[in-house]
Amino acid sequence: MHSPPSRRPLMPAVVCTAALTMTAACGSPEPTKQESRAGYPVTVSNCGTDQRFDAPPERGLLLKSASVPYLDAIGALDRITAKAGVYPKAYYNADTNAALERIPSLTDKIDSSGHLQISKETVLARSPDLVLGHTDTVNPKTLASTKVPVLEVPALCEGANKPPTFDDVYAELQTYGKVFGKQQQATRAVTSMRGELSKITSNVPDRKGATAAVLYPTPGGGTTYAYGNRSMADPQLAAAGFKNVFAGVAERVFEISPEQLLAKNPDVIVLLHNEGNPQEIERAVTSLPGAGRLAAVRNKRIHVQLFNFTEPPSPLAITGLKKIVNAFPTVR
Repeated sequence: MHSPPSRRPLMPAVVCTAALTMTAACGSPEPTKQESRAGYPVTVSNCGTDQRFDAPPERGLLLKSASVPYLDAIGALDRITAKAGVYPKAYYNADTNAALERIPSLTDKIDSSGHLQISKETVLARSPDLVLGHTDTVNPKTLASTKVPVLEVPALCEGANKPPTFDDVYAELQTYGKVFGKQQQATRAVTSMRGELSKITSNVPDRKGATAAVLYPTPGGGTTYAYGNRSMADPQLAAAGFKNVFAGVAERVFEISPEQLLAKNPDVIVLLHNEGNPQEIERAVTSLPGAGRLAAVRNKRIHVQLFNFTEPPSPLAITGLKKIVNAFPTVR
């Protein structure tokens, strides 16, 4: 599933995500099994651990929605035989949602901060040959004795501290292509996504120094989190022409007070969420003490979008960028 602020709010047929209309890999002819095994074994480094594959995975198990757009882009959702967590339908088109529905769900139980609750035993009972995503109970350490490869989106690895870029999305697509024996599909998808990103940014107006903040609020008066320069929010805002008011913070996500937000006073605010209606998410910020003094609130320049449209780095971040650009077409 997605991974909001860490310990804080932190397909038989080849199908394509509606949000990823730029993906050119869909409909590509599949290699034969003999051809797809030709380049194996392959080893990829992930979260500081080498993961070896002796053949293309055939019994993948999904623990996070963050991997879905990568699988979708290279036509590998048919290699997933079980899933756990939550997979919001708004991320995908009808075909992709139908494919996800066909994948048996082990559990959708998450805790109050959005983290999946599942045991190692439940996962291993499915005999996976690949696990996509880490949890507290299912990760390379807990599965080390089983030799089952485990891959996480690099930005969500424990201790990850590298400022992300859109190039990270392209690199991760190539990694998925290597793992699943779909390098050609991955290369075509990268070329298409680069073109889509260029098309979006070419339509961004000169913002003349306009500022923005990306926040993860907690409805009902809980903690508000902001995203710094170790999050995909930073390059996404830059591509949309905005200056991230928290760009000076070398963290992915961190708590902020209403006073800190007022001091930064961004011209626009982007709110991320995993569930709940957008109005409820917006009220979580507009009801903060002193929120009426925020320029973004006064001028009604608040945009709400689902978490994976910004975090972590994935093809969905390109779609999320387009949503931000469209939400603020004239802000300067």
